[in-house]
Amino acid sequence: MSDSNHGRVQTDESLRAERGKTDAELGKRRQAIERSADALVQRARHAADEVLQVARDKADGKDEEPRTTAVSEQRTLADHGLEKERTAADAIVRREREERKRALADLLRLEREETDQHLLTERGFSDEALSTRDIFLAMVSHDLRTLLGGIAMSAGLISREIAGDGESKATIGSRAETIQRLTARMNRLIGDLMDVASIEAGKLLVVPTVGDLGALIEESIEVFHASADAHGITLTMQPGGTPLTARFDHERLLQVLANLLSNAIKFCPRGAHISIRAERSGGEVRVAVHDTGPGIPAENLEPIFGRFWQVGRRDRRGLGLGLYISRCILEAHDGRIWAESPPAEGSTFFFTLPAA
Repeated sequence: MSDSNHGRVQTDESLRAERGKTDAELGKRRQAIERSADALVQRARHAADEVLQVARDKADGKDEEPRTTAVSEQRTLADHGLEKERTAADAIVRREREERKRALADLLRLEREETDQHLLTERGFSDEALSTRDIFLAMVSHDLRTLLGGIAMSAGLISREIAGDGESKATIGSRAETIQRLTARMNRLIGDLMDVASIEAGKLLVVPTVGDLGALIEESIEVFHASADAHGITLTMQPGGTPLTARFDHERLLQVLANLLSNAIKFCPRGAHISIRAERSGGEVRVAVHDTGPGIPAENLEPIFGRFWQVGRRDRRGLGLGLYISRCILEAHDGRIWAESPPAEGSTFFFTLPAA
């Protein structure tokens, strides 16, 4: 039995034990209250009987003639009537007690059913979280092992090439670049994991300052020009006119643009075109990253911003964290992000920031 199942069995047993104790304690208290009430009623009736008998004795003492048969019969009838009323009152009390007992039992049953339902719901959330964690760990371990394997293989090739005769420095340099690229991917993966952990803990650090958004876009294009050229993709920036001053965290927004550009390069075929345009729109600055790639199905335009979302189960080009982290970063800036993909027109990712 797994630790989680064992813990649940213990929880269920503890819950049943506590409910049993509660039922026993409630039963004891109810019986004590009923005994106290019955004793009080009996004392009141005994006192009433004594008062009645005293009154009758006084009446008999004042009457000069002996008590007649008619008087005795009237008193007997009165006593029988009183006994019937008391018997009827006792029956009413018993019915009310049974009704209260049933009402309390129904209330406890409803409360326990609601508690059980909440428990099942929480366990469902827990199961989903555990399943997500297991999938996540499997994905991370797979990607890290792949990257480490590539690094180890490239290092081994460099060792053999250095030991060989006549090997060119260009070949060794290419191997070294491969190691650097794989190491950068590992660093990015670890950074994404740390960001997700910070987001889940509500501690994503964002420090917005006033800056030139246009300059930041130019910086990101310079970083990704080489990658786009290597994939046969054109990467440009459309002029936005006036300077675009906004409040943003430089490194975090550079991370957002890096996620959008790397995704566009990843999914676009050779010969595609990626362009970035930024402009003021009311009290905010809006940035659009457009590509002429295959586009995104309409049903995926919202799910792509979820955690661990990927194009398909066999897609191993990332953990599906980039867009999720980007959305969280922009929301922390009081901005937003969304995607549009009209048929046969590629895809466009928009995001906004408050203008300064």
